[in-house]
Amino acid sequence: MQREVDWLLDNPYTATLAFVSVAVLALIFCLFCFELVTRYNCWNEIKNGNVAVAMATGGKIFGICNVFRFSIEANDTVYQSMIWALFGFAILLAAYFLFEFLTPVFKIDEEIKNDNRAVGLIAMIISVSLSYLIGATIV
Repeated sequence: MQREVDWLLDNPYTATLAFVSVAVLALIFCLFCFELVTRYNCWNEIKNGNVAVAMATGGKIFGICNVFRFSIEANDTVYQSMIWALFGFAILLAAYFLFEFLTPVFKIDEEIKNDNRAVGLIAMIISVSLSYLIGATIV
């Protein structure tokens, strides 16, 4: 079985499909994790036109995918890439909690749910920026 998988991954087209498929499934899992820790329902808020939630969620999607990009680029196998990507995601998730903790003046989730676009923009920029820092450390 291992030989067949290796043979498929030697082809750049099937390797691309494998990496993208696994990364998309991991992205869905990571977004689900973020959905569990936020105090609002991202997709209902976006459906209702909440731009702040859309910006924050878009930043999370970009950040997660950017970490995946770095992990795919730095590793040879799908397995190694996903291990590093999930480690990077854990750091990104920890940064989310740190952002909430370091702003005691107001609750980040509450402000984003109330469509405070300034907070949504900062949340997006933090996710994107930290994904570059995290990605730079992936080996």
